[in-house]
Amino acid sequence: MGNGNNGFSAAGLRRLREVLQAHVESKRIPGLVALVGRGEETHVEAIGTMRHDGGAPMRRDTIFRMASTTKLVAVAATMVLLDECQLRLDDPIDAWLPELTDRQVLKRPDSPLDDTVPARRPITVRDLLTSTCGLGLDTTAMDSPMMSAYFERKVYGENGWMLPAVEPDEWMRRLGTLPLMYQPGERWLYNVSDDVLGVLVARVTGQPFETFLRERIFEPLEMKDTDFHVPADKIHRLPPLYAPNPQTGEFTVEDPAEGGHHSTPPAFASSGGGLDSTADDYHAYFRMLLNHGTHGSERILSRPAVELMTTNRLTLEQLSARETWARNVVHLSHGQGQHGGWGFGMAVRTYRGDYAPVGQFGWDGGAGTTTYADPENKLVGILLTQTGMSTPDSARAMHDFWTTLYQAIDD
Repeated sequence: MGNGNNGFSAAGLRRLREVLQAHVESKRIPGLVALVGRGEETHVEAIGTMRHDGGAPMRRDTIFRMASTTKLVAVAATMVLLDECQLRLDDPIDAWLPELTDRQVLKRPDSPLDDTVPARRPITVRDLLTSTCGLGLDTTAMDSPMMSAYFERKVYGENGWMLPAVEPDEWMRRLGTLPLMYQPGERWLYNVSDDVLGVLVARVTGQPFETFLRERIFEPLEMKDTDFHVPADKIHRLPPLYAPNPQTGEFTVEDPAEGGHHSTPPAFASSGGGLDSTADDYHAYFRMLLNHGTHGSERILSRPAVELMTTNRLTLEQLSARETWARNVVHLSHGQGQHGGWGFGMAVRTYRGDYAPVGQFGWDGGAGTTTYADPENKLVGILLTQTGMSTPDSARAMHDFWTTLYQAIDD
């Protein structure tokens, strides 16, 4: 464990700022907010502007689309239900999600949809939590019949990740028309399990998923700017989301702020990628995890629930499949992805592949966000941009953020 002042060196923080400043000055990222926290010390940099053509500066309270970093926060709702014995890890999900009972499973992941065998067992809560339910977005097989079917049957949008504007029950009906790609528990697959967990929580609690998450996680943690949309009185704090053109670098607006995907409540709050939040709100959440589930005098999650979430839950067989995916997937091919393991809703480092130690947990988001905590150093790092992963630029900024942050540790 760290000792000394439990913080950061002034020279290290200067380097961190200079490196991030250079990314903004390169004109490839319009702006960013970086938060580093260690023990009681928090340091924030807000650099650049909300828009690529100038205007309002980035601020500490700028609201960002958290994209896939949603997963590691949304999963806390399921952990509350496990703590309260409303769910059990190895219970079949059939009672709550009848659309996913009695599954057929593809003989091979690239088989035609009717080339199947019966599932050997039901899907369990654990399978959803570890993303091993047999359903997922397999970016290594984009032209397989199964991946085509996701888009044709409007389970996911054409861009691959956005949920269509349908109610959760209709989405589950569509998902239930598809076979599984792998047997339950056999292989780690991305994203679908997370969205299903949101439906599970809603059905178990009889509340909309977003309501339960707000009451049990956001409000107790005082995450006052975290939700599945940005209300009108805060929309000026949300930048547009850019997807730079991979050939020309031109800033294409992927999602505007006013009138965009995040300006009104969604029909289906995506547990896999729908949250909007701020650096300080995510910091509060990570601090709760580093404090073994407590926030001040209040317990949010049990200590064992946090330990389950934030340590590797995959078997060796499941791990090798995840590594293959990490090497191939688009937004990780820019150099993110030296993790190894997966807990519940988040990556966990099981080997040392870069400057961060084993045990660091968190995730990255395709909208240009990276959020991790490190129990060994009692460290939280959050870098939020409005520049998506269509070019390597935001990924390079993230990489340099972690490299300089770890150099700034001073004890």
